[in-house]
Amino acid sequence: MSLHPNLAAVFRRVDADATTIGKRFPAVVRDLSTNGAFISGAPLPLLSRVAVKFEVKGLGTVDAVGWVLWQRTSDCELPGEGGGVATTLPKGFGVLFESIPLETRAAIAALVAKQ
Repeated sequence: MSLHPNLAAVFRRVDADATTIGKRFPAVVRDLSTNGAFISGAPLPLLSRVAVKFEVKGLGTVDAVGWVLWQRTSDCELPGEGGGVATTLPKGFGVLFESIPLETRAAIAALVAKQ
């Protein structure tokens, strides 16, 4: 795209990271909501568009498309009140769902309400 020099001086664009295009890898959905999920595994580049497929008990296979909005680049230990490790948060990334069937969102909402 050719821009006028005045516009080119102030215009910024996010360049997509092409290193993971088309790659498949195992991961685990750790936190699921109607709008997105935390997926533990190798963190993907921020603003990556991803297709995810996972199983939900009582719902079956879920196919969704989303965007990577945040990442945890490595495991993180959080201290407990007594000074020891209270919990370890795994590396991974947060996905905001762009495309997921409405009936699937409703079923996820019902599952979350039971928790």
